[in-house]
Amino acid sequence: MDSEHVASGGKVPTPVPEDSAVVVDARGSVMVWSAGATQLLGYEPEEIVGRHATDLLAADLPASARRHIAEGRQWATEVALRHREGGRVVVRLRGAPLVDAARRRLWLVTGAALTNPAGPSDPNAAAMWGRTLAQLPLPVAVYGLDARLMAANEVMTRVMGRTEEEMRGLTLWEIEPSWPFDEYDRLQREVLRTGEMIFHEQHGQAPGETREHAWSMFLSPLKDENGTVHGLSATVFDTTEQYWARQRLAVLNDASLRIGSTLDVTRTAEELAEVAVTGFADFVTVDLLESVAQGEEPRSVPPGESVTVRRAAQRSVLKGCPESVVASGGTSLYPEDSLPVLALVSGRGTRHRSDDPALRAWVESSPARAATVGKYMIHSVMMVPLRARGVTLGMVHFLRHRTPESFGEDDLLLAEEIVARAAVSVDNARRYTHERRTALALQRSLLPERPPALTAVEVAYRYLPAGSGADDVGGDWLDVIQLSGARVALVVGDVVGHGIQASATMGRLRTAVRTLADVDLAPDELLTQLDDLVIRLDREEGPEARGRAEETSGEVGATCLYAVYDPASRRCTMARAGHPPPALVTADGTVRFLDLPAGPPLGLGGLPYESTEVELGEGSLLALYTDGLVEAADRDIGVGLELLRRALSSPADTLEETCDQVLSTALTSRPADDIVLLLARTSALDARQMRTWHLPLDPAAVAGARKVAGEQVAAWGLDETAFATELIVSELVTNAIRYGEAPIRLRLIRGSTLICEVSDGSSTAPHLRRARVFDEGGRGLLLVAQVAERWGSRQTPTGKTIWAEQPLPA
Repeated sequence: MDSEHVASGGKVPTPVPEDSAVVVDARGSVMVWSAGATQLLGYEPEEIVGRHATDLLAADLPASARRHIAEGRQWATEVALRHREGGRVVVRLRGAPLVDAARRRLWLVTGAALTNPAGPSDPNAAAMWGRTLAQLPLPVAVYGLDARLMAANEVMTRVMGRTEEEMRGLTLWEIEPSWPFDEYDRLQREVLRTGEMIFHEQHGQAPGETREHAWSMFLSPLKDENGTVHGLSATVFDTTEQYWARQRLAVLNDASLRIGSTLDVTRTAEELAEVAVTGFADFVTVDLLESVAQGEEPRSVPPGESVTVRRAAQRSVLKGCPESVVASGGTSLYPEDSLPVLALVSGRGTRHRSDDPALRAWVESSPARAATVGKYMIHSVMMVPLRARGVTLGMVHFLRHRTPESFGEDDLLLAEEIVARAAVSVDNARRYTHERRTALALQRSLLPERPPALTAVEVAYRYLPAGSGADDVGGDWLDVIQLSGARVALVVGDVVGHGIQASATMGRLRTAVRTLADVDLAPDELLTQLDDLVIRLDREEGPEARGRAEETSGEVGATCLYAVYDPASRRCTMARAGHPPPALVTADGTVRFLDLPAGPPLGLGGLPYESTEVELGEGSLLALYTDGLVEAADRDIGVGLELLRRALSSPADTLEETCDQVLSTALTSRPADDIVLLLARTSALDARQMRTWHLPLDPAAVAGARKVAGEQVAAWGLDETAFATELIVSELVTNAIRYGEAPIRLRLIRGSTLICEVSDGSSTAPHLRRARVFDEGGRGLLLVAQVAERWGSRQTPTGKTIWAEQPLPA
């Protein structure tokens, strides 16, 4: 017989005589039945010989044994056999192939029953087995078919808080009629019904415990050799440490997903507090150094000094954060040498219990803090500095008052980990906020602060930066420039790219436009000059062209629309360089987009620009804008233009309200690009505001011009300007007659200023010079410059115009 130890279950074959062998023929019939086989299974030879061997099987042979038999190879396996008395005997069988005289295959099968030598039949073994169950360092209990407790070991009684005698004969629901014992009772009955083991995990506080535990329970059916269920056993494992380890990993994963979703310092601090409270703390506060909260560069924390902080975020398991003594957004002072200051100086997190003298001193330094610690029974605190890239940004406090356990070393490591991750996001948000403020400040400083007071044009505008980061600030700009003769230049442009570089380029282009506008260039000529400037900027500043001044990089470019409105003629001259066309709203509410030659964007060079002249009726409305208003990733530009048309078709009472109406209608989502909108309502100069006289090319006409000018300003009630006006008219008309050509025209305009213009047919531009002592001339323009607020000249299609402006009397 085989007497070797079998690894599965530690069972040892019972030795039996060698004649326990059985011989089976090729068809499976029993040919020889030994005395040992009779002793093993109870059958006499006459009862078995001739019967098929499978009649003895209580379970099928394993597949490996069947395969070896089919191949005629030796095999060994464990199998359940039927005993003559009706029971089951688990036997280890070995089969060896034989051949008889007729060359037919036979099988020699030997076997031994597998029994447990330490079974209940041994009184000493039974006693040892009982002590093992009773003293097992795990909670174990046995229940009968009616789910009533039969026995429980010492650990189980301690966990349940009751003796075995108090619980015996009761169900779990009767022992502890509360959640989750109703669920345990249901699971036990499920095991008794199905005969299948159930694994269950639960986190909570047992009746006999003072703190919560994580429990892993195995509810196993207790069966006899026939598989009949007679009860169940409950084995419980304390997996609290594993539970908290999983919780910490979950908190870290949650922190990596939730913290830093925006480039906003306050929101990032709030996300840190939310993650910590939902993970392992009862109350969390995030304090930032005052310099960080104000968007400045963080300063180092010197030892021995108090520190001012601002509460950026706080979160509690209690609604409304009643534990807080500082409101969100409020400031507080960390006294010198207090626990928070020491932690900030060292840069390391610390944890403290309520009986820590240093913590008690920190708490008692503020009566409000001492009161809230006592009221809410805060018993454990961690202080972790918020540091990133070697710079201290603030302090995070973690507190417990509802969780009974104090913070442990693992909790401190977890807090430091999530604070370190949050600190990088806070620092990134702070840097982006600082750069964005810088870019916006630069851009807004280059935009007109308020609409200028104009004679015949009313304007309103809006500028909307896109996104929240510095790189989202673009180079869109607008300008309203007062020209000579009560004319007005309207400018809208868009520089390629984003960020501070785009804002700086925008500022240079805006300055260039203003300079070229002062020269009174026509719109097409101005765009040509601006195109040359952009090409030079690209050669000098393009990142791909630095060091190669003869090449262009294509990194600097812009679009622009330039329009000049003359209220005297009600005509508007416009040209555009790759910019969206303006919209014109007539007095009857009709909206149309003006068909201007598109022109190439600025920076391409070599291509011409064309001007278009449009006559505007009284009360017309011009809308100039950048592409961010009408273009979006989720819609066609035609949809944006139609929304703009719809918004302008019924303008509000004021231009300011119309601007808001256009933005609310045309913007269906958050803009991805900067937006500039400029609205201008035009009117014309009437006869009461403007007078014109045609003069002969005769020196005698100077006196007449001086006289009519004096009479006109007197008629306008501007007697205080009469002397200066007559002097200006005298000098300008004299120069026109002496140095110019016919026709000569004098025009006075009363608008926001008093304007005097003298036009002649010569294109020669005047210039101011210093006259010598004995020179007879050369002092006229010098006198004009002294009495006028501004003066200048501009070219006209028929010659030139010299003009001078005076402020109106108060």
